[in-house]
Amino acid sequence: MHEMSVAQNIIDIVLQHLPDQNAHTVKSVNVKIGKMAGIVPDSLEFSFRVIAADTPCMIDAELKMQLVPLIIRCNGCTKETNIDDPVFMCPGCNSADVTVLSGTELQVSEIEIEDTT
Repeated sequence: MHEMSVAQNIIDIVLQHLPDQNAHTVKSVNVKIGKMAGIVPDSLEFSFRVIAADTPCMIDAELKMQLVPLIIRCNGCTKETNIDDPVFMCPGCNSADVTVLSGTELQVSEIEIEDTT
């Protein structure tokens, strides 16, 4: 289950960006997850909760996930399409010459903290 290491990386990123772990509590962490990122959201949520429970400033932190669709652009006809299946072909002209615009990302987009002092 690689979601455990992804959850640990998310928490590491949050801790790197906290001004002071002793003076702040993390309320929530927003993460953008692309459809093709290979992440199982329920497993990531579980892993995040397990690790956050052992991190004093993150005990009650909520993981908010924004799922990003897989969008391609045809390099021939320039049509942009949200695709459900990983078939990288333009539905407009049937070209396989496409560019992935979104759907592979995995990034922390926002950290909400509370001042505890």
